[in-house]
Amino acid sequence: MPDGGASFSTLTTGELLGRPLNDVEEKYAPKALYINGRMQIPLPRPRVSMVGSRKASPEGVDAAEKIAKTLAGRDVVIVSGLAEGIDTSAHEAAIAAGGRTIAVLGTPLNKVYPQKNFELQQEIMRDHLVISQYPLGHPTTPKDFVLRNRTMALISDATIIVEAGDSSGSLHQGWEALRLGRSLFIWQSILDNPKLTWPAKMLEYGAVELSDPEDVLDVLPPSSPLRMLDVFS
Repeated sequence: MPDGGASFSTLTTGELLGRPLNDVEEKYAPKALYINGRMQIPLPRPRVSMVGSRKASPEGVDAAEKIAKTLAGRDVVIVSGLAEGIDTSAHEAAIAAGGRTIAVLGTPLNKVYPQKNFELQQEIMRDHLVISQYPLGHPTTPKDFVLRNRTMALISDATIIVEAGDSSGSLHQGWEALRLGRSLFIWQSILDNPKLTWPAKMLEYGAVELSDPEDVLDVLPPSSPLRMLDVFS
């Protein structure tokens, strides 16, 4: 995989969020985070993760774009994992709307996956923020992307599952958001699919159906002022 940039800063999750972690957060928080970009630290709020299928349907892509543009236009930072499909659509829509986005990687900062997102990763490093919990030289395994989703849930005020099958890795983040006491939203079209078993289970544990992106704003903290800077300078 091509290099994605090597300049970075190292900090703890508490430093990134600007507060001490509670016992539940501390249990699985990464010991160190590596960041590259131009976003203030501690991170501005509010922050919402958007996750979903890598092989997204056209309807899923349209939903991701609609949600990201709506929230980005209301000063919400869009967090996603730079994967194909829903993640890419969320990042690109937030940028197109003039908003802010954070990419949380399942690889070290100097690697790019998928390779087709090299330019997108470079743009986010240049103008927004990229985060990894893996040091340079770390050998990437499938489990790293699951742990990446756990970190995404941790640094976000809420998570939205836009589109996901019963075996989607996005479900790991949904359960982690609920475990952390974060708000979890499930896009309405998912609930219309009778073949899926996971939505009903998550709704039992507190997830909420989402049909209007602006409804997410009701559970978010007030927006904090944004300063853009080189976090590694």
